[in-house]
Amino acid sequence: MAEKNVCEVTCVHEDTVTRVKEKLKQKKTRDVASIFKALADDNRIKIAYALSLEEELCVCDAANIIGASTAAASHHLRLLYNLGLAKYEKRGKMVYYSLDDDHVKQIIHIAFAHQEEGKVRV
Repeated sequence: MAEKNVCEVTCVHEDTVTRVKEKLKQKKTRDVASIFKALADDNRIKIAYALSLEEELCVCDAANIIGASTAAASHHLRLLYNLGLAKYEKRGKMVYYSLDDDHVKQIIHIAFAHQEEGKVRV
């Protein structure tokens, strides 16, 4: 018996495939995949969501939000920073993180809106 969500015959639409492949050549798909990979971690998405609600959070606040050590929170924040999703500012002995720009905030809010609509099938 055939699966419902799989084509029963092979039929390649060459014009479509060629057009999409040409567009993909111009894109940095690995960089985009890295963004989603970073946000795929439960603690990092919690931190990113918290940063989308607040202007900024210090490392200690982020640690308390995710229920982890400051070292663990710092590691997650550094990864978000290295991928260009977050930025930071050091003020005296404190380090404050914020989202890099509104694009990141939009990605996070769209993902949560999609999930709240019941569209996520786990």
